[in-house]
Amino acid sequence: MTNFDKILAKAREKKDRDQQKEPPQQQRSGVEATIPLDDIKDRAAGDTRPLDQKHVEELAESIAAIGLVQAITVDAKGRLLAGGHRRAAIYLLRDQNMDAYKRQFPNDGVPVRVMDFDSEAEQDRSLEIELSENEKRRDYSRTEVVAIAEKLRDAGYQDTPGRPKKGEKRLKPALSVIFGKSLRTVERYLSESETPTNGEVSPSKLLKQALPKLKQWQQGKPKTVAEKELGDKLPELIELIEAVLKDQAES
Repeated sequence: MTNFDKILAKAREKKDRDQQKEPPQQQRSGVEATIPLDDIKDRAAGDTRPLDQKHVEELAESIAAIGLVQAITVDAKGRLLAGGHRRAAIYLLRDQNMDAYKRQFPNDGVPVRVMDFDSEAEQDRSLEIELSENEKRRDYSRTEVVAIAEKLRDAGYQDTPGRPKKGEKRLKPALSVIFGKSLRTVERYLSESETPTNGEVSPSKLLKQALPKLKQWQQGKPKTVAEKELGDKLPELIELIEAVLKDQAES
């Protein structure tokens, strides 16, 4: 029995235990496991579409910040079914930022969803799963998108108007790449989460918008006495804002 077979057998046992606790409508197909990155093999029939390098790079940045949001799908032999861009992004992260890779994938464990069939023997089924997962991706809820947005903001992603500055990481395009949703949908989700019913801008939104700008200003060199005084007090102010936002998130 190979190492992958042992991992799969253990994941199947866990799924069986979980299914005994869940109603049938909540049971999901496939079993969830973590396997080494290099154990995720190429597709049995080769890739159906070329990888978009820009997409891979954007995914690698988001994975470094918040981890893998959606598991890669493989068959019972560990062959890739869906998630080619995600796998390539993890390889890129490992090559360029080993510290982030180890932080997000301790013990080299990459989350996968294992479908219990051999894609080499059932290539039609393999193609069906690939098209289903890549073109009709899971419909993430507004709550899930907003939660990831908060993590990206904490990691330095910004939601500022105008053209992005060099090296600036934009929040909404990153969410669009991660979830496979349009920018318009992402904007609607964020707007619904931060705008009270009376149409006023919420204080929490103002604080979230101000925090990255204050941190950015803090990196500059003060030019006047007043700016130096502000710079001395800014760390305490930033700490207070972060405490307020944390309390709001936990309440």
